Amino acid sequence: MISNKKSEDTLQSPVQFLKAVLGPLPAEETLADYERWWECEGRALSMAQDRAGTPWLQMFDLLGKRIDAVQCAPGYWTMLRKGYREGLVWRAIKENSLITPFQLGYVCAFNDPGLYCPYTVSLATLLALSKYGDEATKSRYVPMLLREDESVWQGATWMTEAGSGSDLGGHVETVARLKGGRWLLTGEKYFTSNAIAELGVVAARPEGAPTGVRGLALFLTPKRRDDGELNFCIRRIKDKIATRSVFTGEIELRDSEAHLLGKPEWGIYLILEVLNCSRVANAMASVALAQRAIADAFSFARHRVAFGKPIIEHPLLRQQFEERKATLKTALALAWECVKVFNEIWRETPPYSEKFHLFRILVHLAKYWTAEFAVQTAKWCMEVHGGIGTLAEFGVERWLREAMILAVWEGPAHRQILDGLEAMERKGAHQLLFEHIASGAEPKELKEMRAHVEAHLVLPTEAKEAGAETLFQALAPFTARALFRKRSDVPRPRDSR
Repeated sequence: MISNKKSEDTLQSPVQFLKAVLGPLPAEETLADYERWWECEGRALSMAQDRAGTPWLQMFDLLGKRIDAVQCAPGYWTMLRKGYREGLVWRAIKENSLITPFQLGYVCAFNDPGLYCPYTVSLATLLALSKYGDEATKSRYVPMLLREDESVWQGATWMTEAGSGSDLGGHVETVARLKGGRWLLTGEKYFTSNAIAELGVVAARPEGAPTGVRGLALFLTPKRRDDGELNFCIRRIKDKIATRSVFTGEIELRDSEAHLLGKPEWGIYLILEVLNCSRVANAMASVALAQRAIADAFSFARHRVAFGKPIIEHPLLRQQFEERKATLKTALALAWECVKVFNEIWRETPPYSEKFHLFRILVHLAKYWTAEFAVQTAKWCMEVHGGIGTLAEFGVERWLREAMILAVWEGPAHRQILDGLEAMERKGAHQLLFEHIASGAEPKELKEMRAHVEAHLVLPTEAKEAGAETLFQALAPFTARALFRKRSDVPRPRDSR
C-alpha cells in the first residue's frame, strides 16, 4: 500500500525514486547533495521567484546606452548558478556522458520545472556547437559553456517567430547573408527561452536558399559583437502563466554576427537535433513534476481528515494514488530510455543510423505521453486538495501552471504525433521500436500492437492523420510498460566528486 513509510519517503525524494526505478545511481552522492540544497534553500528561492512574476527589462543605462539587462531578485541568480556548478551542463562533455546531467535535471524539475529550461537549452547549445562548430568557433565558445563557476555562459535555442510555431519552413523569415566572410542575421524571434543567454542557436534562411524547411540553416549567435557591443536586442520579457524561472523574450536581430553550424543543407536536421535534446529533458521534467504533484497530494491526504479518517484511507482515493504511482514508474522508464538512447546517438551526423531513428520514435512518444500525464496529475493534485488547491498562497496550483507549459514546449501533442507518424512511415521506426522493447512486452500484446500500427499506416492519408492520436494513446503507455519490465542496466559515468 502507498501509505507505508518507505513508499512515502521514496515518493518525496526525486533521488530515491530514480534509484527505485533505475537501480544504482553512479552519481548518487552528487544528486543527494543537490536535493538537500533544494530542501534547505532552493525551494524558498523558487517560490519567491514564482510569486514575483515577470522580471522587468532595463533597456538603457543612465547615459542612454542599450544594455538589455533583465532585473529580478538576487535569489534567482543564486538558484540558477547552483545548477551550473553542480554540472547540469559541464558534466556532459567532461564526463563524456549525458546520464548525470539528466538525473540532476530531474532533481531540479521536481522542485522547479521552469529552472530546468536554462540548463536544457544551454546543454542543447553545447552539444550542437561541440559537434557542428568549426574549430575556431569551438575553441572560442565551448570553454565558456563548460565553466564550473559563476562566470559560466548560458546558451539558448531560438527558432520560433511570430507566425511559425511548428511550421518553421513556412514562417521563419530571419535572413542570413554572407558579407566579407562573416554571416549576418536579420529578423525577429518571438518565443526565445532564456533570453538572457550569452549564446543563441538560431534558425535562419541564407540568402538564395530554397523555401520550406530544406532552406533553413542553423547559426550560433553571441550576445556581443567582436567590438563588445550588443549583437542582438531584447524587445521585451513575456508575461507567462508559469515557468517564471526561465525568462522568455522577444529577440531582435539586426545584422547580428553569427557562426554557421554544420553544412547549410543540414540545417533542418540540426534544428531537429536541438529540439529533440530539449524534448528528452521535457519528458524527464514532466515525470518529475508528476512525482512532485503526487507527493504533495499524498502528504496532504495523509493529514486531511474527512468522514472520520484521513482521506488517504478512503478506498477510491487510495486506488487513485496506487494507479498514478504505478503509471509514474512506467513514465520514468519511457523518459529514461530516451536519455539512454540519446546518450548513445547524439554524436551522429546525417545520414543517421537505425538507432537514431529508434530514438526519434521514443522521444516523440515520451514527450507526448509524459507531458499529458503531468497535466492530468497536476490537475488531480488540485482536486485532492479541494478548494485550497486553487489558492496561489499554498502553491498547489503552480504545478498545473507549470505542466501546461511543458505540454507546449518543443511542440505540443499534435506535433509529436505527426513527427512520430512520419518516422514510422519513412524510416520504419515502429519496427525498430518493437524489436527494442520485445524482451519486456507480453508476446500476445506485442503482436496485437504490431498489427494495430501496421493497419493504421496503410490507411488513406487523411484518415491516417485524423486517427493518429488514438494510435499514440495506445502505443505510448504500451511502450512505457514494456520498458519498465525490461529494466536494462543504467550506464555508469564517473562521479567527479
